[in-house]
Amino acid sequence: MNSVLRIHGRIGPRTLLITTAALPLAGWTAHVVALHKRLAATKRDPLTGLLRRDTYTARARRLLSRHGDDTAVIMIDADKFKAVNDRLGHAAGDTVLAAIAARLTAWAGPLAAVGRLGGDEFAVVLELSTDRRAQRLEQLVRMLHTPVPLDDGRTVDVAASVGAATPDVLGTRDLTALQRAADAALYDGKHSGRAHLATASHATTPSVNGRRAGRSGTAVWGRAA
Repeated sequence: MNSVLRIHGRIGPRTLLITTAALPLAGWTAHVVALHKRLAATKRDPLTGLLRRDTYTARARRLLSRHGDDTAVIMIDADKFKAVNDRLGHAAGDTVLAAIAARLTAWAGPLAAVGRLGGDEFAVVLELSTDRRAQRLEQLVRMLHTPVPLDDGRTVDVAASVGAATPDVLGTRDLTALQRAADAALYDGKHSGRAHLATASHATTPSVNGRRAGRSGTAVWGRAA
């Protein structure tokens, strides 16, 4: 009994007060952690885990500002995606989109801005030096043309069209202009199985609802059509 009393005496009222105050603090910490998780979830697409447009845009602009000419802006469209939904169902379509997102994330690395802009349209901004550009874009095309396994054991043949734009070619670090040019290059090579690099002419390509096809003269990398 005396030992218990001696221990209590050493703890003292101040220590007891701190211990008591820590109890609601622990509850508050859990609340803050949960709040941060909810806020993080609002920045990411729930299906693919990729950045949503606003968060992607902010990160992409920081990368362009930091790395300048050693940056690439890449637009990606899944080819014939509607046919996957129509033929195999929306669950299969969701699996394909999630697989594309995982491949883009693995290819781009943790420092890149990888976003789902809507539907089957994706965008990536990353540091990419000129001497590695062709090799890396070829690698991306191969990854995006790898069949996707479904939960029922079937596989889906997939493909994606890829357009890229870089500040050194376009003469601008403006994200909107680079995305527009990359998108125009993408539509030049739609369904070709190759990545198309935008030229200066794509910066002035007229667009309809932000999309445009039908110009020539792009450099191409990747699989043969």
